[in-house]
Amino acid sequence: MCRGTGLEKKRRCGWLCVSPEASARPVWVRGTVSASTCPKSLISAESLSLVEEYFVRRRLGSIRVEGLSTRQVEAFLILEKEIQTEKTNEQHHPGHSLEDFSRDLG
Repeated sequence: MCRGTGLEKKRRCGWLCVSPEASARPVWVRGTVSASTCPKSLISAESLSLVEEYFVRRRLGSIRVEGLSTRQVEAFLILEKEIQTEKTNEQHHPGHSLEDFSRDLG
């Protein structure tokens, strides 16, 4: 998407291998988290798979730790914590949810 519109340099996409500047302005901000390079270019296939699996299991109501790997449990706990933070922030500042962001990644 960025490449087609010529924004890959402005957003400092990770695949460009541009050296990060110490004073680089953020290109992505959400709550208290910011990134000076586009976070989409840094998401591994494994991370995306874990996010997708989490949301599928959550939708189906089957997030049980039995049978999950340690990596899955850790990822699911992190995602659950972030969703709770988003819900709290959403109550105070209406906007896009973490679920919307995960759909945008795909």
